[in-house]
Amino acid sequence: MGRAGRAAITERLPKLREEWRLDFVVVNGENASNGMGLSGDHAKILFDAGADVVTLGDHAFDQKDMLNFIETDKRILRPINFAKQAPGRGVAMFEDRRGRKVLVAQVLGQVFMKRAYDDPFSAMDEVLRRHPLGGQAQAIIVDMHCEATSEKMGMGHFCDGRASLVVGTHTHIPTGDAQILPGGTAYLSDAGMCGDYNSVIGMEKAEPMRRFVTGMVKGRFTPATGEATLSGVLVETDDATGKAKEIKMVRQGGRLLQAGL
Repeated sequence: MGRAGRAAITERLPKLREEWRLDFVVVNGENASNGMGLSGDHAKILFDAGADVVTLGDHAFDQKDMLNFIETDKRILRPINFAKQAPGRGVAMFEDRRGRKVLVAQVLGQVFMKRAYDDPFSAMDEVLRRHPLGGQAQAIIVDMHCEATSEKMGMGHFCDGRASLVVGTHTHIPTGDAQILPGGTAYLSDAGMCGDYNSVIGMEKAEPMRRFVTGMVKGRFTPATGEATLSGVLVETDDATGKAKEIKMVRQGGRLLQAGL
């Protein structure tokens, strides 16, 4: 989320990759550029910090250069059920640092979203039917980008046993429900943002609070620039089945760490 979030990634991710011996890292870059979308230059910063894949979301093309950049760097994924004419792709197979094949997919939810996107469940079903877990794909990561926790949890159970991890993004607020579902899929409703939590979902507080209180717009939303918390999720998978063995929420630095979370 904005400059603060990028700083959290660049300062902390390289150390985490080394200390935790991470094989594969996915970063959601949906709001990395001034809180609205992702520019090509900022995508390069995330990759240089250690991201293997960067996912987007409903703000995928708010930064206009991404319309072309996403075609030149195949490590960037936009939602699979975005507009059919949109450039780029929403699912792809990658290789982790140990040579294992990892499938990453992002899908947009429908509940409370501003646009009526294509059905996310049928879109994900098609992907998972083509790529059964434990076959060519030794791990499968699904980024469920949507507003409603119920829809995210529905996707988690829909993918249970067919994906290694289903993790929600979009609301910027980390949830406390990390778990392994009965079929072996790790699940978290929202990974939270990498950003300044002394804010309103990453934005300086004054303007959003004014709009809530008065119903009037005075200025633009601007990302908060205080010390950021790095938020995310860590999952260990079984090499043979691709199913999750362990899941942990990640909190590094910033306001949430000060609060003891």
